[in-house]
Amino acid sequence: MAHIEDWVNQGWLSRLDQAFAKFLQDLDPQAEDIILWAGALVSHQLGRGEVFLDLEKLAANPGLTLAIPSDEVWQQAPDEQIAQAFSIPTGLELITFGLSGSKSDSASPSTDSGRTVFKDWINNNWLHTLNQSPLVATGAGNSPLVLDNQRLYLRRYWQYQQVLNKHIHLRLQPVRDQLPASLQQTLQTLFKDNTEQPDWQKIACVLALRARFAIITGGPGTGKTTTLTKLLSLLIELAEQEQQRKLTILLAAPTGKAAARVSESIANALQDLPVAARIKQQIPKQASTLHRLLGSRPDSRRFKHDHHQPLLADIVIVDEASMIDLEMMASLLDALPDTAQLILLGDKDQLASVEAGSVMGDLCQGAESAAYDTNTLDWIAKHAQQQLPVTQNPGSAINQQTIMLRYSHRFGSDSGIGELARAVNAGDVVNAERILLASQSYADLQRIGLSSPSDSHLKQLMIANGDKPGYGDYVQLLQQPPIEPNAYEQWALAVLLAFDRFQVLTALRGGDWGVAGLNQRIEHWLFPDKKPGLWYAGRPVMITRNDYNLGLMNGDIGMTLTDADQKLRVAFPSEAGSIRWVSPLRLPDVETALAMTVHKSQGSEFQHVALVLPEVRSPVLTRELIYTGITRARKYFSLLETRPTVLAQAIENRRK
Repeated sequence: MAHIEDWVNQGWLSRLDQAFAKFLQDLDPQAEDIILWAGALVSHQLGRGEVFLDLEKLAANPGLTLAIPSDEVWQQAPDEQIAQAFSIPTGLELITFGLSGSKSDSASPSTDSGRTVFKDWINNNWLHTLNQSPLVATGAGNSPLVLDNQRLYLRRYWQYQQVLNKHIHLRLQPVRDQLPASLQQTLQTLFKDNTEQPDWQKIACVLALRARFAIITGGPGTGKTTTLTKLLSLLIELAEQEQQRKLTILLAAPTGKAAARVSESIANALQDLPVAARIKQQIPKQASTLHRLLGSRPDSRRFKHDHHQPLLADIVIVDEASMIDLEMMASLLDALPDTAQLILLGDKDQLASVEAGSVMGDLCQGAESAAYDTNTLDWIAKHAQQQLPVTQNPGSAINQQTIMLRYSHRFGSDSGIGELARAVNAGDVVNAERILLASQSYADLQRIGLSSPSDSHLKQLMIANGDKPGYGDYVQLLQQPPIEPNAYEQWALAVLLAFDRFQVLTALRGGDWGVAGLNQRIEHWLFPDKKPGLWYAGRPVMITRNDYNLGLMNGDIGMTLTDADQKLRVAFPSEAGSIRWVSPLRLPDVETALAMTVHKSQGSEFQHVALVLPEVRSPVLTRELIYTGITRARKYFSLLETRPTVLAQAIENRRK
């Protein structure tokens, strides 16, 4: 426990990690030090969004696996010093040598011999001790820890994983061996204008008609929502023919903003959908958040709907599925009737959820290779008239129901955003640098070098307005409040819409280039007479914790304005397209949202995105984070950096 205290003081472990180790010690006072270390590190990984501690990866590369040292340590020294001092973090000698009671001078943690000693220690001592401890089980039971295939879990998260595995595999079995001939005609009508070959959108629909589970993944503008509306029209027509009844279809997304976006996207897609009016009427136009769908209970992790009281649904669709953590996905699957179909949509290459578990990324492993088995290829050829090559090594059962859309209709060959996103996603540092060096030749891309936190280029970008949106757009509207009291709602909607055109994103929370520093400086530039953190007209705020009493969820954004009674209120857009006015005094868990982390931006899109990179690299700067930041932009993307090498290092740092 003294060694764990040292790590806490270094900032490498949290007090929560330490408390869990103490909890294990209280359960078993005879527990060996390895068990306490393992418990602390599992808790640490959970705080980083990892569901388990991978002992194999820990043995091979402890620093990368644990992302130690922390962001703060990385920012206190130049890259060269960090690389030399922390090739294996110095504190890991507490595990490698402290437990054995001896330390060899020739086996420094920063040498290859130190790595070998550490790897052997994990593979031998750790696994043996974990397998012998009453605090660790290899499956069902009541132990706080579970060791499963060299992955160490907290029991609760191991149980979530079992729920996910069980319910998804239950739905992977084909429920049809053929499709009606009349449906083939509808398929031809729906996709007659598609010119891409293979027609992945058509393949997606055909595969989703085969079983009660499907994943449709793809980057921005690849047509996920368009494909979904066509798929739903096919499922509705199929139900009319097979069951002679209407389907109950539920549409959801992880956040309120993502729900609003998918609702808008479906409404747009329905306008051009070549199907009968009765079919269109049955396609859901309004999405809810997953919390509302499942029925959140105040002050509880449980939901109203579970396996005892399942949802009333034939089909459940979840958009932006990359944002769903393991606990929420397990809760959703637990609440689905066995006969219900689940369709997940999202971009597998985006950042994983803020909470623990990269469910979408894990389910989509191998999706890009389209490794379909013979039965799947035959189904595609018969019903989609698409011939795909035979693969020598067919993928998993989940791969057979996973479709990756590949053609971007938003970012063409002349789009700098599209080119840069593809290069980053492929890990192609050379091509990414080439695109950025030629950024002046792209209308939608710019690269800005910054000399200091108060750089005038940064200030100019923040407050600009015009063709390339900045925050000046919404500030200008703030100064034009309506005269008539009944016009305040439309004015509030207009201010929120103007604010939503531009967003500053960053990787970190602290420091000059993190959320805290950027928010403080942007507030000063836009509202020089206002004190940061206090309530004033024009302050955008983000909810940081679910408030079920107010019906506001983590990530919801509102704008502080004076209402028709000239009282300071926070205006939140409602799902119905109106405004909810909430007193600031009822919102204790908020933060200013002029700058936000890339994580918090998931499920959102903005006309113009400015991504600010820190001046030194950080473990949280990954390829997925850069890709997600770039693809939040619809029309313009600005990269702001003080050291160009940080981008290259981030692209090479892949979390998955």
